[in-house]
Amino acid sequence: MPRRLNLPDSASVATPDSGGKLFAPSAARNTEPLTKALADFVPSQGRALEIASGTGQHIVSYAKAFPQVMWQPTEIAEDRIASIAAYLAETALTNVETPILLDATAPGWGGTSGPVDLILLSNLLHLISQAEAEVLISESAKTLAPGGSLVIYGPFSRDGVLVSDGDVQFDQSLRAQDPEIGYKSDVAIQAFGASCGLMPNKAIEMPANNLLLTWQAPA
Repeated sequence: MPRRLNLPDSASVATPDSGGKLFAPSAARNTEPLTKALADFVPSQGRALEIASGTGQHIVSYAKAFPQVMWQPTEIAEDRIASIAAYLAETALTNVETPILLDATAPGWGGTSGPVDLILLSNLLHLISQAEAEVLISESAKTLAPGGSLVIYGPFSRDGVLVSDGDVQFDQSLRAQDPEIGYKSDVAIQAFGASCGLMPNKAIEMPANNLLLTWQAPA
C-alpha cells in the first residue's frame, strides 16, 4: 500500500504473530468466502498474480485450493513480504513463487513480467486514491493474457451510495485521514475497467456488504 496512514481500527490492520508472520483479522474472516468465489475465475492452468498480498494468509489458501495454477504474491512493504514468506515456509506448497515487491499504483509495471491468466486483489481500493486505482486497473489490463480475469474484492459504494451506517462511518474515518481515499463507486470502477478494454461481469455480493468486481480480457 503506497500510503502510510494512521488508519482507523476498522481498516485492514495486521499485528505481529509468531515466526515473523503478521495476522490480519479481516483476512481470517474473508479467506474462505474469497477462495470459494474464486473458483469461477481461476484458470485450468497458468499463472495468477496477487496484488497487495498483505500478510500471506490469502495466498496460502488460494494455492492450496487451486494447485493447477502458479501463484505470484506481491507487496509494497518489506514487513509484508517477510510475513508472506513466513506463511509459505510453514507449507509444502510448490505452486507459489517467491513474493516480490510491487507498487501496483505506479505507472509502468503492466506487462513487464509477461502475461498472466488471473490478477486479483483484496481490500485495497478504498485505501488508495481514485487516480491510483485507475493506474492499477489500467496496468492490470496490460498484464492479462487473452481471456484472463481481473478480480477485485472489497467495500464499494453502490453507484455512489453507501449501503449501511457502518460503511458510512468507515468511509468517513478513511477520508478524515486522507480526503483522496475512501470507498469507490462500483459503477465507476467497472466502467473504467471497460474503458481499458476489459469486459465487466455482474458484481457479486459478498459477506459484510463487500463486492467482488470482475472483468475478462478479450480472448
